[in-house]
Amino acid sequence: MPVKIRLQRHGKKGKPFYWVVAADSRAKRDGKFLEKLGTYNPNTNPASIDLDIDGSVKWLQNGAQPTDTARAILSYKGVMMKHHLLGGLRKGALTEEQVEEKFKAWLEEKEQKIQAKKDGLSKAEAEARAKALEAEKEVNEKRAAAALPVEEEVAEEAAEETAEAATEEATPEAEAPAAEEAAKEEE
Repeated sequence: MPVKIRLQRHGKKGKPFYWVVAADSRAKRDGKFLEKLGTYNPNTNPASIDLDIDGSVKWLQNGAQPTDTARAILSYKGVMMKHHLLGGLRKGALTEEQVEEKFKAWLEEKEQKIQAKKDGLSKAEAEARAKALEAEKEVNEKRAAAALPVEEEVAEEAAEETAEAATEEATPEAEAPAAEEAAKEEE
């Protein structure tokens, strides 16, 4: 029975989510599988991959052939590297300690690269937000500058109206006390 390590599609339309499985090559894409080895989510940046490294290596040693995409995922997570190192162990070129040491060094280096990419993405996102904020401030200042002359005219008109209303109100009020004084003198 020829075994393939391949992706099995899950998720909804436009939002794919994959299982990495070991399956008979004659089985349907999303059909029966022998073992689930992990998951792959391409919707995140960087893509999130959760993989059982030892189980994948076991299937590779038993002759399972990965598809092109599955091979890229396995290589990214270090399964192919560990399989290669274990081949050296079988031939007697390496000891188990050397295999583990080389694999851990490779994993640390890979983790640093991934972290650097995440930091670069977060930095780029922060810069994009800062640019957007500056552009928005500039637009708001232009709007305020455009609205300022209109507001000044409205304020001037309102000030003139209040001044006219105050003078109109002051005139009858000034006449009213004069009339009251005249009425007191007559008495």
